[in-house]
Amino acid sequence: MKDLSPTIFRQRLVIEGKCQKEITDSEIKEYLSKLSTALDMKTLTEPVTHLSSKFGWAGWIHWESSGCHFYAWDKPFPFFSADIYTCKNFDVDTAVKFTQEFFKTIEIEFKEV
Repeated sequence: MKDLSPTIFRQRLVIEGKCQKEITDSEIKEYLSKLSTALDMKTLTEPVTHLSSKFGWAGWIHWESSGCHFYAWDKPFPFFSADIYTCKNFDVDTAVKFTQEFFKTIEIEFKEV
């Protein structure tokens, strides 16, 4: 993919994992808030969540340098996907380790985009 704006720094990371138990609304909000601290991101809004009867939980937090979307499913098993996009550099290993420990994942995968 051609970088259409090489003067604007962008970093993306997708983290997905399987969990031992379903993820709740309050856990999503706590995760997004604590992830902000772990990555040294300035929070502009408190985390928001929404539950879709068809697709499960979605959450989002707005950072000065962009934000993080979070999605959680209960079926066919507890599973999540976090999509971090920012214009500020952050440490990938910190994000992955924090996520793994927070959700006590059974399995975790990640990819920088």
